Amino acid sequence: MSSIILKRTGQKTVYEAIKAGYRLLDGAGDYGNEKEAGDGVRRAIQDGLVKREELFITSKLWNTFHAREHVKSITKKQLDLWGIDYFDLFLIHFPIALQYVDPDHRYPPEWFDDHGRVQLQNTPMQETWGAMEKLVDEGLSKNIGLSNCSGSIILDVLRYARIEPQVLQVEMHPYLVQAPLVNLAKTLGIALTAYSSFGPQGYVELSMDKGAQSLLTVDRITKIASKHDKTPAQVLLRWATQRGIAVIPKSNTIERIAENFRNESFDLDPEEIKEISALNLNLRLNNPAEIDARLAIFA
Repeated sequence: MSSIILKRTGQKTVYEAIKAGYRLLDGAGDYGNEKEAGDGVRRAIQDGLVKREELFITSKLWNTFHAREHVKSITKKQLDLWGIDYFDLFLIHFPIALQYVDPDHRYPPEWFDDHGRVQLQNTPMQETWGAMEKLVDEGLSKNIGLSNCSGSIILDVLRYARIEPQVLQVEMHPYLVQAPLVNLAKTLGIALTAYSSFGPQGYVELSMDKGAQSLLTVDRITKIASKHDKTPAQVLLRWATQRGIAVIPKSNTIERIAENFRNESFDLDPEEIKEISALNLNLRLNNPAEIDARLAIFA
């Protein structure tokens, strides 16, 4: 099944994505659009496009809710916003614990307190993971996993996990190939999901593209796309999916949503996959250390 990320999207985008054939929807409390996404799902179900059990809905636990006493309550709030009874997958968004912010005060709470400062909280991952496991026990999420975690965090979680992480979601594109992490996840039997598959393209509007050339215009990508009579975006997605890595492309354009869905309609040659991987620059575009040095989880 193909999936789509719901960051900065509304009801119409979700509805049209389901209509185009998408069944995996990737959301998060931090995206600030859970109600709109849920409205799109509800409309699609009401119109007979899909049944709830045919959808795979992912959401994420934000950094300010890592304490065991907050995990269940915020999960239930997010489910209420979606208008559903359970998540198919619930991830720890970052291995970072920030000071609790009451959702009635501000939601989503984002990175900063009311004075624009980052406030860390001493909640260990073991405590958070234990609370995540209880979500599965109580039927609030069918599966749990990790996001934005390095190998050392994954291995640490596995030492005490009663329910092992089923999925690891990380930034991955030809400028950030992460081959050792891919090999580790596959060795451990953890499914991989790549976000930001188009690299800098998704960060231009945020002024976070770091001046890197768009992968959609790189000669190597455009030539391969031309050879297969596909778009550069489809090539970038196929580079991941052909290696067994799920993708969650973001788009607000109906035509591109449908186009991205067709990324599995062709195969790349092994040499083409190697050529694309050779573009690696270890360029990380989503790095919390650029917000505060104490958040250097990828150091």
